[in-house]
This record gives sequence, C-alpha cells and structure tokens, in this order.
Amino acid sequence: MTDDTPRPGLACVPEPGPAPEPRPFTVEAADGFPIRGFCWRHETPDRDRPVVIITAATSVRCRYYFRFAGFLYHQGFDAVVYDYRGIGESRPPRLAGFRGSWLDWGRLDFDAALVWTARQFPARPIHVVAHSVGGFVIGLAPSNHLISRIFTMGAQIAHWRDYAPRARLGMVAKWHVAMPLLTELFGYFPGGRLGWMEDTPRGVVRDWGWSRPRLEDTCRRGYLAVDLPDRRILIDQFRHVTAPILAVGVSDDPFGTVPAVERLLAYFEAAPATHLRLTPDDVGEPSIGHFAFFHKRLAPALWALPLTWLRTGALPERVPGTIVADGLRRREDPGAAAGATTSPMPIAHAKGGQ
Repeated sequence: MTDDTPRPGLACVPEPGPAPEPRPFTVEAADGFPIRGFCWRHETPDRDRPVVIITAATSVRCRYYFRFAGFLYHQGFDAVVYDYRGIGESRPPRLAGFRGSWLDWGRLDFDAALVWTARQFPARPIHVVAHSVGGFVIGLAPSNHLISRIFTMGAQIAHWRDYAPRARLGMVAKWHVAMPLLTELFGYFPGGRLGWMEDTPRGVVRDWGWSRPRLEDTCRRGYLAVDLPDRRILIDQFRHVTAPILAVGVSDDPFGTVPAVERLLAYFEAAPATHLRLTPDDVGEPSIGHFAFFHKRLAPALWALPLTWLRTGALPERVPGTIVADGLRRREDPGAAAGATTSPMPIAHAKGGQ
C-alpha cells in the first residue's frame, strides 16, 4: 500500500512538512530539579488556539515526538514536549544512583511542564497527548485539573499480568528480571547500550520491575514512599481529572492490551473515557505495535484520529476498530477493574460504523 492508496476507516492526512525549529525551555520542578523541553508556538496570538503537551513513554526521549508535534503545529495548535528527569534533555551529569521514579515523573516533572504551559499560554485550552506511561503520570500531577482534553496511546501501568499472553514470558524475563539485575550492577539501567530504550534511572526500574496490580502499591514501594502516608492521596489525585479521554490501544501492542488500558482508565473516575481498539488491518498497515503510532510512516493512516479528537472532542465520522467503552464505563474499584475481561460494546461506531 502506497501513501497515495486510500486506506480503510480514517480519512488520510498528508505527511507533515517541516515545522519551524522549536524553542527550548527549562522549568524547575517543585523540588528544584530542572526539567527541559521544547515548544512550537505560533507568532500570532489566539486565545482560542489550544496548546498540546505530549508526554512520553517510559525512557523515550521527547525528540521522538518532534514530527508529531510539528504536525500539530501545522494543524493550528501550539505544542510542548519535555523530558522526564533522568532522560534526554533532563538527564543529570551522573545517572548512576540517581533516584528518579515514576512518582517523580508525574507529581513533579509532568506537573512542572503543565504549570509552565498554563503560565506561557494563559486562558488557553490545554490538551495532552500521552504515550504509554505518559497516561499514568497525568493522574499523579497536582495540577491535572487544568487539562481540557486527553488522547492516550497504549497507556497503562506496566503490570506484568496485563501483557499479551503470547509475549508475556519473554517480556517478564526482559523487563522484570534482566532490567532490574543490570540496574543493580550499574546503578541505572544502561538501555542505550542495549538498544532497548534510553538509559533509565534506578527508581523507575524499581517501580516497573516491582509493579503491582494497584498503582498506589507500586509507587509506595518506590523511593518516595515516605512521602505517601496515605495511599488515598494517589487515588484522589486521579479524581481531579475531568477532561474527556480517548484511549487508543492496538491489537499488536503487547503492553497496551484491553485489561492494561482498562486498569488505568478505572482510576480516572471523574473523566468520561472512550476506549478504542484498532488492528493494523483496520487502517491498512502491516503493524503498529507499541511505538509506531507516532512514527512518520503512520501519519497518513492514523494521525487524523488524534487530530479530530483534539479539535472536537469527538471521534471522526467514520472510525475503524472496536469501541470497548464509550464514556459509560462501569465505575468500580480501580484494583478490581484490572481483572478486566472487557467485551466490546455493540454501538454504532464499532468496526467502521457511521
């Protein structure tokens, strides 16, 4: 299938052209740690123009999302990307022994980027595009009530029982055995040398390697457990998110399975959430997986989906795939939600319906 061949389901969008060079920025997190990122900003002010923060997967540099951010800029948005502490532009001079954790990435780093954006773009709608753990950190940020709309791709909390059955054994061996062992040896995870991902702080590896069915139990075992005398603090923070969520998962993503996505969505009790499942065939592609959604080769096939959601808060008129939940999810205990054997809902949008 060439770029000019019509694809099923979504209207194609042209591959984005070159965007202007983004402006670097640095903001101090609440604990004083410098968080660095980049901003694409239109010169002409417009109070109605939304700004989109892109928040990354675990140990993926923000530069990976540059092309998608440039696409959003060309479509009339301002855009912000940033690196979590310990990663990319926000990496300290020495990573060995650095105690960054998932909790830090949400409570401190994403929150700093969110507050900075609100100050730079006052009275403007703030939307978030979140990849993988990026959807998890949204719920941890004290300022998450500032968000107007959320799009997530493969967002989950990396609990091993949620991995796709066909890949689970190998993923456990890689991420829950080899990664923690190498981290103990080096004082951080040398992912860059292995070509697995970016080098990663010890605290993040500990959170991931010892992830529990309930994310508040996972974070309490991390380095900042002393700051969490009451686990309800974490749950309550998720409840401050009222922005509508479009959560997309794909069938060939071993991380973002239906149980994994639903486990995370259950924490956003005050946010109406739609969970859409795609297969590569739905959009005429051989594969998508956990990372390729933001790759330029999938721009013509897939980027109309987040674009329409960010503009309107609705799905495209014709949307491929199956809707698992459509804002009417059963409100239940987040820990129980994960046992998640969710059946697709028989509604009009399912499988390319009108």
